[in-house]
Amino acid sequence: MSLKEIIKTMYTILDRLTKDLKKVEKNNKAASQRVRTGTINLAKIAKKFRKESILEEKKNKALKNKKKLKKRKSEYRFLKNHPK
Repeated sequence: MSLKEIIKTMYTILDRLTKDLKKVEKNNKAASQRVRTGTINLAKIAKKFRKESILEEKKNKALKNKKKLKKRKSEYRFLKNHPK
């Protein structure tokens, strides 16, 4: 599951929880059960979000490092070919 899909799923769960929480305030027992189940589902998807977001950060960091290395190599070649 991609990070975008996980975020979309989290929004969906949070939207449902918000609606059911309003019903819980009116003492709706079925809504209370849905909220309890929803919080469990939210916790599970939150774990997936943490894993995917860390992987995404590592991937972006690796790309930045690769670009920096490429830039340094090109600067080195320029200096090597154009001595003072």
